[in-house]
Parts: sequence; structure tokens; C-alpha cells
Amino acid sequence: MSSADLIRIVSRSSPMALAQVERVRTELAALRPGVRTEVVPVTTSGDRWMGDLAKLGGKGAFTKEVDAALLAGEADLAVHCIKDVPADRPLPAGTVFAAYLKRDDIRDAVLHPGGLPLDEMPAGTRIGTSSVRRVAQLAMSHPHLECVPMRGNANRRLEKLDAGECDALMLAVSGLERIGRTDRISEILSVETMCPPIGAGVLGLQCREDDTETIEAVAGLGEAGVWKEVTAERMLLHVLQGHCNSPIAGYARAERDGRLSLRARVFSPDGKTVLDAHEWAGPLDPATLGTSVAVALLRQGAREVIDTIPH
Repeated sequence: MSSADLIRIVSRSSPMALAQVERVRTELAALRPGVRTEVVPVTTSGDRWMGDLAKLGGKGAFTKEVDAALLAGEADLAVHCIKDVPADRPLPAGTVFAAYLKRDDIRDAVLHPGGLPLDEMPAGTRIGTSSVRRVAQLAMSHPHLECVPMRGNANRRLEKLDAGECDALMLAVSGLERIGRTDRISEILSVETMCPPIGAGVLGLQCREDDTETIEAVAGLGEAGVWKEVTAERMLLHVLQGHCNSPIAGYARAERDGRLSLRARVFSPDGKTVLDAHEWAGPLDPATLGTSVAVALLRQGAREVIDTIPH
């Protein structure tokens, strides 16, 4: 059990991850002035490996070592980008999300040294991204552009862009905000142009489920509307059984009056097949909404699209 006056936060050692931890520390200090925090850094296999993520077991490559530190009692709290937490399998036994923070911008940004938007880029322009979601949508909307694989944290990708390894980059607006590099953005894409990943812009706080003191200390940082959105989105992904090579995109929106909607899309990697579903929850709970939208996509053939993609 953690003592209520000290919370040890485990974090990946990338600038982005540390910026996210600082946000949590700042918000926690305002909410619980008596609680001290310290950072326990880890380097994950996902950070060390620069090849195809699927060969490491997919997105879990970024969370495995963090989970281990939490379960071993070396830390009390983990801060995760929800988009990096696999939803096709449950959270590690003995852990739970205690809160989802206020959601940041869910959109994607284009970074081009000459400031060009996507629509003005000439044929053959090399866009740096390793996201199958972005690759599929660009293949659909801008087939004349070429995607080149680009891994590494956001700062490293910016270095690769500056070194000429690609002509333009696509990165999450929220990530660029966190590392203070929004000055590099040449265009922010609408969610209609580039549908975001499941869990975009959300930080989740993971604890051991028996650590009631830490859970109680951080629960107040969470937002009820975001909890609904993430629950619906992750249930969608769970029912679809998407893996890290599946171009699945979607976002839920909790309105001020309590209504909840979920828009989701499944793509073939070449962008030629696009399945689309959009529903309102009405009285449905968020998980039921996620299930319902997933079923609507399965009725359109999502299972076949996902299962024919190697992973």
C-alpha cells in the first residue's frame, strides 16, 4: 500500500511521457496539497525498438514494463496515453484505471517545413508516419502522397524531418502541445479528414486495484464525461478485437446535457474499403453504445477487413 502522503509515479523516460507526468503532478498538487509525488522512470521495449511494433506484440510494448513496476509495488501510479493501451485484451489483473483526465485535442496535425497543407502537396511528397490509421486514411483521401515509416518519440521524429528523412510529418496535436512544439504545425486536420485513434488526447491514471489510498487520492482528477467517452471507445475496440495493425478510428462525444455519441470507422490498409458507423446512446450506457457501434461495423464486414490484415 502507498502511504497517502507520497505517491510514486512510474513513467517512460521520453520527453512526452515526462511532460504528461508533470501535468498529473501539477493537478494533484492543486487538488491534494498534502500529497508528495516522485517519478520512477522506466525505458520500455517499445521505446528501445525501432522496428515494426507488431513484432514486439503491438502497442503493449509501451505499457508492459510500466505495468510490471506497478504490480511489483515499485510505483503506485502509472500515467498512460489511452490510445497506447491495448483494448483487445483486459488491463493486467490487479490493476484499474482510477481516473481519466480532461481530454486534450483529439485531432492530427501536419508538419511541413514550407507550411504546405495536405491539399497543396505535390505528388510523391513523403509523409512520415508509422500509424496504420493515418496511412489508410491518406491512401483514401490523398493517394498521390507517399507514406514512409517513422518511429521514435515526437522530438526524434522532428529531428528526422529536419534531417530530410521525410518531406512532412503527421503527429497528434495533443502531443505537440505537451512538448511545446505547436510552432511546427502547418495544418490541423478536421476529424472528418483524419478520424482520430481510439482514446485520443486522454491520459489515464492506472493503480493497483487494492491500493485504495492512491485511488482515492487521484480519483478527483477524473472527468465524468471523459470516462463515458473512453468507456464507449474502448468497448468498441474490444468487441472488434482490433490489433495494432488494424486501421480502426473513432471518437465518442459526451454533450453537456449528458447525451453521448460514438463515430467509428474501419479501413483496409490501402484505404479502398471504408466502413462507417455513428450512433447516439440515448439511454444506453457507454459500454452498450460501444458494443452497438461495433456490431454495426461487423454487419458491414469489419471482421473480414480486420482478419485479412497480417499481425
